[in-house]
Amino acid sequence: MRWYWVDKFIEFNSGESAKAVKNVSLAEEHLHDHFPGFPVMPGSLMIEGMAQTGGILLGEKNDFAYNVILAKVPKVQFHSWACPGDQLIYTATLIDAKEEGGSVEVKATVGDRLVAEAEIMFVHLSSDDPQLSRIDQKNFVFKMNLLDILKVGKAGTGEVAVTDG
Repeated sequence: MRWYWVDKFIEFNSGESAKAVKNVSLAEEHLHDHFPGFPVMPGSLMIEGMAQTGGILLGEKNDFAYNVILAKVPKVQFHSWACPGDQLIYTATLIDAKEEGGSVEVKATVGDRLVAEAEIMFVHLSSDDPQLSRIDQKNFVFKMNLLDILKVGKAGTGEVAVTDG
């Protein structure tokens, strides 16, 4: 995958749900043109962030045995916008998971404000599928070690760490 539209996961319940964060920053080039004088996160990029969150949730359920491919977005509704300085929270819930693919429901919020909600469907491609060699695999979420970048921290003991210095 070339672009990451998720900064980190803040919650991950295997096979059930996940929450991810996307910090919207004016440092992102696309915000300078969308829209001049009123920069907002493009809806298509919010859909991609929601799909990345849900795709990782589905992929992890199957121990990443398949390449997870966005199939379609049968339902999406935008209620508001996200501007530079906002922190989008993508909350994905796994609705269906089968051998051939699955689906998620995802909400995007900024604080208590609902920004978007969608249903997203995915298909699975097996790595031994002969059609796979015809697809540009650099866009696959799991082929670029995305999970290593977005590791979810595990809760510790709550004790304050002592450092020298």
